[in-house]
Amino acid sequence: MDDSPPTGPLAGTRILDLTRLLPGPLCAQYFADLGADVIKIEDTQAGDYARPALRELVNRGKRGIRLNLKAEEGKEVFLALARQADVVIESFRPGTMQRLGAGYDVLHPLNPRLVYCAISGYGQTGPRRFDAGHDINFLALSGILEQTGSEASPALPGFLIGDLAGGALSAAAGILAALLDARRTGQGRFVDVSMADSLVSQSVLPVAALNEHAPLPSRGMGTHTGGNAHYNTYRTRDGRYLAVGAQEKKFWDAFCDAVGCPDLKDHHDHAVRPGDPVKQAVASAIEMRTLAEWMEVFRGIDCCVSPVLDIGEATRDEHFRAREVVCEHDGALRLGLPFKLSGLSVDYGRASPRKGQHTEKVLRELGYGETEIRRLREADAI
Repeated sequence: MDDSPPTGPLAGTRILDLTRLLPGPLCAQYFADLGADVIKIEDTQAGDYARPALRELVNRGKRGIRLNLKAEEGKEVFLALARQADVVIESFRPGTMQRLGAGYDVLHPLNPRLVYCAISGYGQTGPRRFDAGHDINFLALSGILEQTGSEASPALPGFLIGDLAGGALSAAAGILAALLDARRTGQGRFVDVSMADSLVSQSVLPVAALNEHAPLPSRGMGTHTGGNAHYNTYRTRDGRYLAVGAQEKKFWDAFCDAVGCPDLKDHHDHAVRPGDPVKQAVASAIEMRTLAEWMEVFRGIDCCVSPVLDIGEATRDEHFRAREVVCEHDGALRLGLPFKLSGLSVDYGRASPRKGQHTEKVLRELGYGETEIRRLREADAI
């Protein structure tokens, strides 16, 4: 791993990453890409048990150490790190860090400017705070799953929305807000991130319908869930699919002309109902050609039509490659930041740390000598 000083808008910021698997590690990787010194802290047993390919995708650019927080000596090392840190991120069940004697209640007096973020399924308060859960549970309780799929049954998205939009991006936004405030006031904050909360807070369209006292459409029949002909997917002759997002009338008109159905132009805002004849007419027209043939038809026509790509095709797409949201290093795919900052060049080829790779280096930076490091190893603290 490159030991040169990091550059970027978060250079000089130290983040202690105690998280595992996906949401927390990805959130912390965003900060590493932005120049922060992110120290990935794993226990001395299983550590982060994410499979190797996942671990490599969400931990690049971090330094890795192993600490046993259940050992008094290991906890002392963590407290020493926390005194010098700007941010701590953890994703344990509520109360776990307090039981270890290393929660926000302990860290804040030691380092008042520290930002402490706890990512959990249901947050640190409320009747469900101790419940176990995964993405499917957060989707179910937030109302998203009920609106996703066909009339026959709910369908699971091919994207862990709660983990990624809720656990990674929401946590990053909260941490950055608290970090900015800490630098202004000298006082850190506790950032409580609930993945389920994040899903509910972003349910803008259905809640707008509730505020309008409008009846919510049944599953698969909403304006953005398959009810309208102008916002839907259609099967092509070769079994592929086209995604049509012709919400505005001008796009719908151009789409109808392109597929040879000019008589449908006046049905842009038709009433949604099962067995909709407008959708059936469009479906019949789209089935006449292959996906490749349709993409030739739509070349240069501005009507919000896209091919439905599989993930392999998406990672090879020239647009995503040009923007470095996907790149390759040593034959493996890497995923870039979800945004661009002017003047920032991110090295997406940096490796993820091996478990405990930088333990001794970080301890020496804290002032530990060789004898003390040996004592910590003998005590199973590192």
